[in-house]
Amino acid sequence: MVVSIENLVKRYGSLTAVDGLSLKIDDGEIFGLLGPNGSGKTTTINCLLSLLKYDKGDIAIFGKRMSPKAYDIKKDIGIVMQNVAVFDELTVYENINYFCGLYINDKAERERLVEEAIEFTGLGDFKKFYPKKLSGGLLRRLNIACGIAHKPKLIILDEPTVAVDPQSRNSILEGIESLNKAGATIIYTTHYMEEVEQICTRIAIIDKGKVIATGSKEELKAMIGSHEKISVEVLGADDEGVERIAQDIKDMPVVESVHINGKYLEIKSAKGKHALSSILYMLQEKNVAVGNVTSKEPTLNDVFLEITGKELRDNV
Repeated sequence: MVVSIENLVKRYGSLTAVDGLSLKIDDGEIFGLLGPNGSGKTTTINCLLSLLKYDKGDIAIFGKRMSPKAYDIKKDIGIVMQNVAVFDELTVYENINYFCGLYINDKAERERLVEEAIEFTGLGDFKKFYPKKLSGGLLRRLNIACGIAHKPKLIILDEPTVAVDPQSRNSILEGIESLNKAGATIIYTTHYMEEVEQICTRIAIIDKGKVIATGSKEELKAMIGSHEKISVEVLGADDEGVERIAQDIKDMPVVESVHINGKYLEIKSAKGKHALSSILYMLQEKNVAVGNVTSKEPTLNDVFLEITGKELRDNV
């Protein structure tokens, strides 16, 4: 067990920012921490790092109780926060060397680790550049390099791909997966659901200071009320015929709902059911001509919306 949080409570006066939150993160996970703004994510991370005093609860990292002076634990943690935290007066190399030096005293070892971090983040051509001369994507890579140069066992990344171009985003995500394969456990927060789908092995959804759902992406998707979203174009039928076909589909036990959109039927399957093959077989039996057919599995954004009643992207 890398991280254990038990019944964490943090209050700001009459506001309870974290309300009895419990989490366990195993060795080798890429753990996604999702929640709308104000849900308690940042407060939880700050409590985890002992940057905030909390009112109640127990926090252990690597099996040891976390505290502000637990330097033996902190040396194995890397932090990459949303706001880029580098020194404008230092070059790329000097920044990484400085942050690595907070953990590594031996000069030769530090030089080796700095070079490895530069190579890992693809900053080799920019070692002598100052941060103000870097693009947004390169600046994000520098921020990551400063946080991981000392080879931490636990890495916390808070929205590391905000405002970067798609190429830089892909590079960052591939880098995170490489860090994980090399042995690091990752805690990852983001507002981009496709990133969570791509890299996270397990996910917790937080709202109003509480964990309201946790599991793999498959387990979370199984929690919500629908499965497939199917669109079927009906050919050669008038409005009355389309309505009759829609009713026939709605009466099927594998179907939750049907919405008519012109000549298209927008269908939601029942929970845990794969309805597409059954629907197409029924339409064939009734000699219904069909055109375009699409089927889409629920996304994590669908899960988030159903569980919290909010669109995660709306909170960016």
